[in-house]
Amino acid sequence: MPLAKASKITLAGMPHQLPTPSPEALKHSAELTGLIRQRISDAGGWIRFGDYMDLALYAPGLGYYSAGSTKFGEGGDFVTAPELSALFSRCIAGQCADVLAQLDSGVILEFGAGTGRMAADILLELEARDELPEQYLILELSADLRARQQQTLEQRAPQLADRVAWQDQLPQQPLPVVVLANEVIDALPVERFSVHDDGLMELGVSCSGSGFAWSPRPAGWDLTSAVDELQALLGQVLPAGLTSEIRLRLPAWITEVCRSVQQGMLLFIDYGLSRREYYAEARSTGTLRCHYQHRAHADPFTWPGLQDITAWVDFSQLADAAERAQLTVSGYTTQAQFLIGAGLDRQLERAADADLSAQVDQAGQARRLGMPGEMGETFKAMALTRGPITLPSGFGGKDLRRVL
Repeated sequence: MPLAKASKITLAGMPHQLPTPSPEALKHSAELTGLIRQRISDAGGWIRFGDYMDLALYAPGLGYYSAGSTKFGEGGDFVTAPELSALFSRCIAGQCADVLAQLDSGVILEFGAGTGRMAADILLELEARDELPEQYLILELSADLRARQQQTLEQRAPQLADRVAWQDQLPQQPLPVVVLANEVIDALPVERFSVHDDGLMELGVSCSGSGFAWSPRPAGWDLTSAVDELQALLGQVLPAGLTSEIRLRLPAWITEVCRSVQQGMLLFIDYGLSRREYYAEARSTGTLRCHYQHRAHADPFTWPGLQDITAWVDFSQLADAAERAQLTVSGYTTQAQFLIGAGLDRQLERAADADLSAQVDQAGQARRLGMPGEMGETFKAMALTRGPITLPSGFGGKDLRRVL
């Protein structure tokens, strides 16, 4: 079964258990490895893990999300909800329609649209409802993924392709907008740290042999300040022996995104936890994971550029950053509760006229999207709003903001 990024399925742990890449892929990885090693050398032999993660994922033409390998679906490394089932995107479409109806000439802006499957399915659903937005903007920095998205839209919704525009950067003028970010924040770089009785250590990266290794050093002021603030918010000291991560870049990223929002809603769906759950003693090794050909493991230095590197989202940190950027945290719930409120059952009823095989397939897809052991509880949905916005139905059920 294909691996959803946050599912509990772990098919392999150590690098030698992973399928061996092709010679061409290994050559690609070696080229990126050379670039990262040069950056480490230029920096005096050590870089922060966040800088390593940034290069491994986004180095132009070489990083995992910048190069041309297949990432999504059964032929890639993991499966996201829009790739799993159109049911997910149709539910999202209804939520977009509810908010767009409250805006003056509103648009949809999607971050990192993957294969373009969610964009196509949302537009098709909105077309069927006669509620299309003026424009569907996609912020995509990868030329390869942009080409793939264009191909998907031409194949699945050719009559709507002219409504889609790709962006290299955020809109310069604030817009009435619905922002969609499905599995985006988990790919923002993190800094790694470990707690010791004699102080906080930052886990950076140095060269080792022909590859890389963890390289601890006393944490600098910015990481120390962030962890001090984290402990103050938790009301407790993190235990010695805990190793975890924190997204130092998240507040600035949210602030930048918010400059593009005049009025509307930002919808974030990702696998994650509240602050207290994230840094619980039971999660003493953090949440950093890598995904390669539907195997999950914990070594970010294996074949740079060929595997995804990710960490769970601290939704409490996201909520704090949003409030500082003058957004309102209007909703927070599980993906299961969100999809139920957004009309997943009605979407399934639409399959009643399909043949039995199609009905069974859609029922299975709905289970994977909503069951606790699959994506339903691990993934959370958060709505951030600006201006007078009535939340859509997906946030009308179980409200988890109290745990943030």
